Amino acid sequence: MTHPRAKKRLGQHFLTDRRLLARIADALGATPADTVIEIGPGRGALTEQLLARAGRVIAIELDRVLAPMLRARWAGEPRLTIVEGDVLEQDLGELAAGPYLLAGNVPYNITTPILFHAMRRPRPARAVYLVQREVAERIVCPPGGEAYGALSVNVQALAKVELLFGVAARAFTPPPKVESSVIRLVPRPDPAVTEDEEDAFRRLVLGAFGMRRKQLRRVLRSIWSLTVEEADALLARAGLDGAARPETLSPADFARLLRGRA
Repeated sequence: MTHPRAKKRLGQHFLTDRRLLARIADALGATPADTVIEIGPGRGALTEQLLARAGRVIAIELDRVLAPMLRARWAGEPRLTIVEGDVLEQDLGELAAGPYLLAGNVPYNITTPILFHAMRRPRPARAVYLVQREVAERIVCPPGGEAYGALSVNVQALAKVELLFGVAARAFTPPPKVESSVIRLVPRPDPAVTEDEEDAFRRLVLGAFGMRRKQLRRVLRSIWSLTVEEADALLARAGLDGAARPETLSPADFARLLRGRA
């Protein structure tokens, strides 16, 4: 089959190494009892591996050329549904109509929006992503680490994260200019924040890391328009040092700050 050329504007880099594709599918751990949503199936290389393991696959493809090619390739496969559209506009829980797993070779230019979108409830029981290595390192970085930031906090507050293995640029067609990694996310049974707190938590974390080099007392005064006395009282309730910097706080620390203001 002749494939259309990768589209730069869609951030397309197609993984072609079958051994790595199998490792990604194995990392997801799908069984015939599972529904898998795949983000960006592209030419269908990972889709093939997922169909060999899962009971049902729902593949979301934005490319208007590739989507009909996928439908034609699997015209006789009732277990595969191709959804043509933007994943950010899809209600993943509604598509799955029940528990689901999530996998995808995520376009590097919109990785963070996709990750946040996929963390909305109902969350997948497991998610495995192929992402830029730098992004993977940020997601798994612990508090105080050089790569620790808003993305780290927001993901770790809701999920347990693992960096599984690296993927070299030469494994893709066309090769990207960066190295990649595969990560796995599993929702925490004890998330740092409740569903009602998630949006406010995200705003707090993003605001704080916008001033990551400032002391926490100054950060809180700025983002919440607090007086010195109000900021110090809030810090005391949260058990945090006003001289600390946002990059040293854990997701649980940020959650205590949020609740201390309520």
